[in-house]
Amino acid sequence: MDSPLQFVTGEKNVVLGLVSSKTGELEEKEQIITHIQEASHYVPLDRLALSPQCAFASTEEGIILTEEQQWAKLHFIKDIAEDVWK
Repeated sequence: MDSPLQFVTGEKNVVLGLVSSKTGELEEKEQIITHIQEASHYVPLDRLALSPQCAFASTEEGIILTEEQQWAKLHFIKDIAEDVWK
């Protein structure tokens, strides 16, 4: 399977936007970790980072996440990062 990550050259860092910023539901933690592990086949783990897909900026339709949900997403990302980049 082809991946855009196969085209990353040099010592570039890559930020993986794997956590949705559009819904309040948390993704499956193991699925996010699996995606990070897959990405590490192309870019070394120490040059990968995890983030929300598009931050929490409002869209034309308006943001549908509460402040509490946004903080939950950020804590979720932190928890995953601590597990992956121990």
